[in-house]
Amino acid sequence: MQQISTDTHAMMMAGLNLIQQALSIYDSDLRLVVSNRMFRDMFGLPEALVTPGAHFEDTIRYLATSGEYGPIDDIEDFVRTRVEQARAFVPHYMERPRANGRMISVEGSPLPQGGWITVYTDITAAKRAEQLLRARSEELSDQLLSHTEELSAANRELAATVTALEEAKRQITEAEARTRLTTEMMPAHIAHVGADRRYTYSNRRLSTIMPGSQTNIVGKHVADVLGPQPWSVIGSHLDRAYAGQPSVFEFTHEPSSRRIRVALTPDPMSGGVYILSMDITEETQARTALQQTRRREIAAQLTSGLAHDFSNLLTIILGMQSRLQRMDLPDEAGGLIAATLSAARRGGTLLNRIADITGAREVHPRPTDLPAFLRDIETLAGSTLPPQIRLEINNLISHDALILDAGMLQDSLLNLVLNARDACNGQGRITLTARTVKDTWAEFTVRDTGPGFSPQALEHGFEPFFTTKGGEGSGLGLAMVYDMTKLAGGQATLTNRDTGGQVSIRLPLRPATAPIAPGLVLLVEDSADLRATIRDMLTGAGHTVIEAASAAEALSLAAQIPDISLLLSDISLEGNDTGIDLIDRLPEPHPPVFLMTSLPATHPLHQTALSRAPVLTKPFSAEQLAAFLAMEPAS
Repeated sequence: MQQISTDTHAMMMAGLNLIQQALSIYDSDLRLVVSNRMFRDMFGLPEALVTPGAHFEDTIRYLATSGEYGPIDDIEDFVRTRVEQARAFVPHYMERPRANGRMISVEGSPLPQGGWITVYTDITAAKRAEQLLRARSEELSDQLLSHTEELSAANRELAATVTALEEAKRQITEAEARTRLTTEMMPAHIAHVGADRRYTYSNRRLSTIMPGSQTNIVGKHVADVLGPQPWSVIGSHLDRAYAGQPSVFEFTHEPSSRRIRVALTPDPMSGGVYILSMDITEETQARTALQQTRRREIAAQLTSGLAHDFSNLLTIILGMQSRLQRMDLPDEAGGLIAATLSAARRGGTLLNRIADITGAREVHPRPTDLPAFLRDIETLAGSTLPPQIRLEINNLISHDALILDAGMLQDSLLNLVLNARDACNGQGRITLTARTVKDTWAEFTVRDTGPGFSPQALEHGFEPFFTTKGGEGSGLGLAMVYDMTKLAGGQATLTNRDTGGQVSIRLPLRPATAPIAPGLVLLVEDSADLRATIRDMLTGAGHTVIEAASAAEALSLAAQIPDISLLLSDISLEGNDTGIDLIDRLPEPHPPVFLMTSLPATHPLHQTALSRAPVLTKPFSAEQLAAFLAMEPAS
């Protein structure tokens, strides 16, 4: 049983001793848990049998031996039978005479934790009243007397049933409360809609998963709650769920630009549907980056052999053309040799660009001063533009610093500006706009005043070797922009506007705080070897480090040392507590908290941690750790 205080136990026993009924509770091992004084007095039990832990078998044997159940031929067989009945306990109500001539009722009910509670009531007075009524009421018919006795017994049974129902109601209420608490703690929207497509249940996570959605939605139609765009996606899947077909699908919630995964499960009992919705934006960004990395690896495997042979052929062509240049040939041959050399060198340049787009390349996100970054873009791009083309840069992002790979983004934006320059045919305007999209993306858009993209370019523009510049283009510029954007977990799109073409790059929005000054770091990691490695990374950045292997040890250090500037903890730690539990148990105020893990992004603990603090995935380098600690921490 759950431990209770001494004072509470004393008050409980005092209350039980005041009631006029005998009460006993035995656990699933047939040992006494608690009994009141009336239980001891009613049956004259010795102290040993009313002490918690006493065996039910010993109590039955004592009562049988003392004559409580009347004459018994084989006491041990009687005891064995009663013990077997207790182990297969079922709710019951009965009335029986005692050896002393009194009558008692026995009412037993099972407990949800195992075991049972039994209440014994002395009903001698009620029975005597029934007998007196029979003896003194000659005017009453035997049928009326029988009905009266039946009614009296039925009332007692009804009272027992009401007690059992009240207990069942209490258990159901507690189970419902636990279920609701569990659903509220889940990082997902959990709901149920009836056959009329109206919500019958919902936790309070919808507005968190799909920002901008309604909050009090029970009784409302799904279409009215979700809005036009989400309903246009979910509606057809919901129809299939009502037809008995479960489904799991993903879609982009356009009002918030979040990526949502939805699971629909038919409810055959009510004809409704259960709905589970999760925000998988960060998971999708990571998955996009991983898929692009894999595509690059496959492309590199396919092209490396061809590129090697092609480069050998180009080397032979260049060598032979050089020998031809040294020969005494007609003048018209010189032009042909020069054109061949130019084409061969151009082929070599193309090989280098193929190597760039398929070779290994890692994303190195770091805190980047965005205004300074855009000023550099203006300087670099401006030098390549003719006087008749004006470059405008609009920075609408309120954050001064973002976590991103500045080199990759700079290459992409310069490439787009140069493409826009070519589209303007010597005059016009190029606009670079940086803005945030629903606190999910950092969007960089390059727009020009040229003729716009052709239908073929809109469809195939990001494909390698597609070009509209004829022999002047390699067809790899936009492909490289697409590749670098996908590696960062972002999105790239081509569109036409009224005044020309537009290319947009969306990168995951990761605001960066001011660099953290060296201070005292509490490092919580259960692996000693890994703890030593991370300690070296932190000390290399100028920090002082103290270490712990468990949440309990970290809490003890945090209470004793007031000068801790930040806390870096693994999610999985020694003992039962996790890094998430550590955050919950830190006293307020506490230093900034950062988490790290080797758990996959789909693991429930990883997803829960993302809602509580920044999470760094292992393995990581010292540079990645420094960039990570510049993110907005949990406080």
